[in-house]
Amino acid sequence: MNLPKELRYSEEHEWVKSEDGTVVIGITDFAQSELGDIVFVELPEVGDKVESDEPFGSVESVKTVSELYAPISGKVVAINEDLDDSPEFVNESPYEKAWMIKVEPSNTSEIDDLMSAEEYEKMISEE
Repeated sequence: MNLPKELRYSEEHEWVKSEDGTVVIGITDFAQSELGDIVFVELPEVGDKVESDEPFGSVESVKTVSELYAPISGKVVAINEDLDDSPEFVNESPYEKAWMIKVEPSNTSEIDDLMSAEEYEKMISEE
């Protein structure tokens, strides 16, 4: 399983990458493998506010629909529109092509509360 060390992880299986004052958010390799083939991704609009631990969208697979939970609070400044036409990117490239939203964080200290790759790996190995 692919778990980039430079990312932070949430208990809801989202990953976070700090990038030039914004935060990039997507779902982990573990999450996409559990969901199966992704057929649809629903994301918020640019300008929407997201709240930590609250749903901000959903992914639909052939098996189920699963909520996406914001790992941090802030304002959505970009969405990955490529996922409209190519939801399979979530399965093929969860950390590169399938980032979901970029957020201007309202409280950057929330990032410090997220798990390291090692902590996330330990959590999923216990599930």
